[in-house]
Amino acid sequence: MPNKLHNETSPYLRQHQHNPVAWYPWSAEALNKAKAENKLLIVSIGYSACHWCHVMERESFENEDIAAVMNAHFVSVKVDREERPDIDQIYMIAVQLMTNQGGWPLNCVCLPDGRPIYGGTYFRPDDWRNVLLQLNEMWRERPEVAYDYADRLTAGVRQSEQLPINRIPEAYSTDDLQAIVTPWKRLFDKQEGGYKRVPKFPLPNNWLFLLRYAVLAQDSDVLEHVHFTLQKIASGGIYDHVGGGFARYAVDGQWHIPHFEKMLYDNAQLVSLYAEAWQQRPIEQYKRVVAETLEWVLREMTSPQGGFYCALDADSEGVEGKFYTFHQSEIAQILGADAELFIRYFGVTEEGNWEEEQTNVLKIDVEADKMAHEAGFSTEEWEKYLAQSKQRLLDYRSIRVRPGLDDKLLASWNGLMLKGFVDAYRVFDVPAYLKAALDNAQFIRHYLYAKDGGLLHQPEANGKIIMGFLDDYACCIDAFVSLYEATFDETWLYEAKRLMEYVLSHFYDQEAAAFYFTSATAEELIARKQEIMDNVIPSSTSTIVRQLYRLGLIFDKQQYIAIGSQVLANVVPHMEAYGSAYSNWAIQLLEQVYGCYEIVFTGAGHSEMRKELDNYYIPNKIVLGGTKETLPLLAGRVGHATKAYVCRNKTCSLPVEHVEELLELITQ
Repeated sequence: MPNKLHNETSPYLRQHQHNPVAWYPWSAEALNKAKAENKLLIVSIGYSACHWCHVMERESFENEDIAAVMNAHFVSVKVDREERPDIDQIYMIAVQLMTNQGGWPLNCVCLPDGRPIYGGTYFRPDDWRNVLLQLNEMWRERPEVAYDYADRLTAGVRQSEQLPINRIPEAYSTDDLQAIVTPWKRLFDKQEGGYKRVPKFPLPNNWLFLLRYAVLAQDSDVLEHVHFTLQKIASGGIYDHVGGGFARYAVDGQWHIPHFEKMLYDNAQLVSLYAEAWQQRPIEQYKRVVAETLEWVLREMTSPQGGFYCALDADSEGVEGKFYTFHQSEIAQILGADAELFIRYFGVTEEGNWEEEQTNVLKIDVEADKMAHEAGFSTEEWEKYLAQSKQRLLDYRSIRVRPGLDDKLLASWNGLMLKGFVDAYRVFDVPAYLKAALDNAQFIRHYLYAKDGGLLHQPEANGKIIMGFLDDYACCIDAFVSLYEATFDETWLYEAKRLMEYVLSHFYDQEAAAFYFTSATAEELIARKQEIMDNVIPSSTSTIVRQLYRLGLIFDKQQYIAIGSQVLANVVPHMEAYGSAYSNWAIQLLEQVYGCYEIVFTGAGHSEMRKELDNYYIPNKIVLGGTKETLPLLAGRVGHATKAYVCRNKTCSLPVEHVEELLELITQ
């Protein structure tokens, strides 16, 4: 018989429905049962694409003896961290406070009221069983020990990331930026790109800040390291050279052997990053990975309604990476006469370049495209050869057993991917990218709008409603503003502004000058937390602050800018010590120091002028345009003739008629 997870919509939860563990989803039913029976709670958190989550399930949660211990003495709750990031946030902080590390699977043992007393990540079966027996014995014989520790740990959870209110400085300076970037540079891996650490994560927002900083501060060392890193990432096995898309991270120091799961959020941000990097320095490889990654998203990660799915698992047939790797003999058979050059280009060997599995993870040298010219190919001929060869391998690979698809449709990650399509459209002018973005925007409006005017975290299903978290609003607002800048359809600006008003009413605490991750009307957990530090995804607070500034400039809303300025001032003192964990905040600080250009196009040719401007790299700008005077920056400036204005600090230039003149105004 299935357990209580059989009606859940999360693929991760459904994967556990036939475990002998009597799992509950997070629910009042589970919490009430723990209290009624005076049993400790096990809160076990993971996600569908998590390799070690599957390992612990096979070893422990499918083990009848271990399940018997869990069922006899505990109430066990399974949580999908992507479905309930609010729960994950609290117990991750608790485990980090207990162990100085975190990750998934995340396993916490808690009092019946949900306050944690013990936790960790992956446990071997015997260790897990022994821990549970010892905790149950303590709970029965010395419950006061558990209560005392729960009080202290919960206080630590509640106090973490609480920031004092600081005075807003009259101005920020380049010294503030230097103080952040100088220690950051010491982390650079000059041999392999990225940082001197293993495993290697792409961390796209880090490189987005450093790219913009390098250009604005004219720091050639940082600029070269950014491009070196991006080429290393795109050349390594962390990138799927056959089917497009990036894996979550590389387990080695050379970006070669990935942890093979593909997450939507990584790929969305990497598309935006590589598009922007190409705009700054048009390296053909950047354009290639953007095109191939977006083809993968459209082919494998897009729902019939235009939503974007969450992730693909690392494993297939119980083997990590089996779907993605090739033996040399397979490539020789598939490509025939074309195989020799392909094998050399992608570093394929007969014994396998992934020695552990004796197979090949395709990778290239950063300078590998020079091989094309040595072989007598033109750039166009080489791109055609690569595309055709990859397609033949993709067709062959498609008959294999596929990795599992996590088909959740999350508002925040959809917003990130929508923006990725918009950014790629603006740089490469591919109409299909704009269409995908518009289709996704309509999906969000149709399936992710709540009855109270807010957002849902994911579409309602089986009567289950999860209201949006701050990151859902932040990412969707960002996407809608970006969509406006690409189309000049004001509908998207007003949607963004409406959602921002909802955020200020439901998530913002004026006394603390803080945004909470959960709405004031959300389920009450043991703590209501902020999310300050940027991680693989920029924090919800840094993203919402960036949108406050953008919308404040566009609508001339000083209230928005004042709120954003105060929250930024609260965070800035913490950035110097650990810049890479505040990269999105640093992007906003960059605009405070170097300014943000408000570029306005009016008249009949406003869209064409925007397209022409997008041939140039200007990292600190917002663009507006149209033939109506409804927005403050367009008022009094619209006529039939096409004109452009550059505004900054509430002052606008005289109109110009050509992009070259506009660029001169910016570079003065």
